[in-house]
Amino acid sequence: MPDSQPPGNPTIRTIAMPADTNPAGDIFGGWLMSQMDLAAGTVAALTARGRSATVAVEGMKFHRPVKVGDEVSLYAEIVHVGRTSMRIHVEAWRRERDRDDSQQVTEATFTFVALDAQGAARLVRPE
Repeated sequence: MPDSQPPGNPTIRTIAMPADTNPAGDIFGGWLMSQMDLAAGTVAALTARGRSATVAVEGMKFHRPVKVGDEVSLYAEIVHVGRTSMRIHVEAWRRERDRDDSQQVTEATFTFVALDAQGAARLVRPE
């Protein structure tokens, strides 16, 4: 795992709240995955200049827990653009509210497909 956050600004930055916990008191993995999907979706919409949908998530592994009150920063970047699809890598980092250092908590690659108004696949970058 990298020792420092990716360069630039995060796509999304949010605070983990008590409503987002699992029965053990840690932040629910599904909440974190949904935040990652939102970050990837933001990049997909900008790249495709319109509607897109998640079709796959690859390689998600949770390295450490996120606690209530942690600031969660999500960094998303395009790794590949095809005819109708985009692969977007997302890293999630946590920072305790009263600390400067951050730790990576998970990462995954999301595949999105660009959609037209009827929900059918369309070219990501029409000519």
